[in-house]
Formats: sequence, structure tokens, C-alpha cells
Amino acid sequence: MKLEVSALHKSFGGLPVLRNVSLEVEGRAIVFIGPSGGGKSTLLRILAGLEHPDSGSVRFDGNELAFREDALRQHRRRVGVVFQSANLFPHLTALDNITLPLTRVHGESRKNAEDTAMQLLERFQLADHAHKKPAQLSGGQRQRVAIVRAVAIRPAFLLFDEPTSALDPEMTAEVLDMIVELRAEGRDLILVTHHLAFARKVADRVAFLAEGQILEQAPGDQLFAAPRDPTVIRFLERVLKY
Repeated sequence: MKLEVSALHKSFGGLPVLRNVSLEVEGRAIVFIGPSGGGKSTLLRILAGLEHPDSGSVRFDGNELAFREDALRQHRRRVGVVFQSANLFPHLTALDNITLPLTRVHGESRKNAEDTAMQLLERFQLADHAHKKPAQLSGGQRQRVAIVRAVAIRPAFLLFDEPTSALDPEMTAEVLDMIVELRAEGRDLILVTHHLAFARKVADRVAFLAEGQILEQAPGDQLFAAPRDPTVIRFLERVLKY
């Protein structure tokens, strides 16, 4: 996957959140890191077609994303998104949470949707939870069901916005292991994460975003081993201290 972002600006209530964000990166896994409030989630929502930038452009594999509602609807149909919270429908079972987008958005029959969902639930050791509602699942199980839901639509790529931020260490490991498995099978991923060891493990390219700007981008090992920007150096020294 090749991602090109050019002169992207976004403000909320007159407050700039993204300021002239530009980057050109290529790889299976593109990871954004940086301090909280730096604009990472806003950038991810723009890449997902869920927010309109004030100005600038986005291209995936050379194809420009048009920020018109008809084009964005088509874009959203081919992107799997997993947020900080699982965002499962509380009144539906895990199985129904997965099949609903397949039948309502992608026009699949109920049988085909259930077959796809059960195959994925079995693959990721969640089949025993297919008929449970979200309240009956652990936080890690809910996030893994959300990932299955994103994978089930056969997306061109997957977007993850801090998918483990609300989880304890054991549940975090469950979710990160699942993402590593998806990475290993060759899926294209764009991630925002504060787990730097995980970012280093999976990333082809890492971009550091702070105060609405890309301060540095590089191959994962290079950025973590020899950062150049003073802000990036200070951040990594502080975060990796313990």
C-alpha cells in the first residue's frame, strides 16, 4: 500500500488539529505514534473517510480520495476500522454484530454472512462466544470481535485507532497478537498506537505526529534506533525509560 498525504489541514472550532500534514509512505503496515492530542486520531478518521479535511489531499495507491459523500460511501465500504472502544451493538450477539454490515451494507445473504462470520470466529478462537452479547464478553474479546467484524467485509486495508487503550495487559496482548497475525498474512494496516515495542515489531514505516504536524518518518527500526528530530528524541527517551 502506498499512502500519500499532501498539505492536510483540519480545525475544530477554529482550533487547528492538523497543520500542513504531508507524507509519502509505502508498506504493509504504517504506524503513527506521538503524544496524546497530537492529531493522530483525526488523521486516521480522515483516512477512513469519516472526517473531511479543511484542505489538502489523500491518495491510496495513486488514487485520490474525493471528499464527496458518494465517493466517501464507496471508500468506507472497502475500509475496515477498529476504534479505541469496540463499538459493538449492545443488543446484538457477537455473530450478529459481524453479519449486520455484510447483509445491510454489502448485500450478502444471511447464510453467506453467517458462514463468513463463523469461519472467522473459529479462526480467532472466538466461536464459543458467537451467541453472547457484548456485556457477556471481556474487553479483549469485544475488541477481537470488532476486528473480526472489520476483517469480514474483506477490506482493502484495516485502520486501527489505539485498539488497546482501554484494556489491561493480558487483554492487550490478545488483541496485539491478533493484529500481528493479520500483519503476517500480508494484510495492509494503518495503526495509531502508544505501544512502541509493538509498533517497532509490526511497522514497515513509522511517522511521528505531534501538535498537528509530522515531525519525522522513517522505517520502524531506523526511527526507534536513531531518531533525528529533537522532539522525537525526547519523547522516545521519556516513554522508553521504563
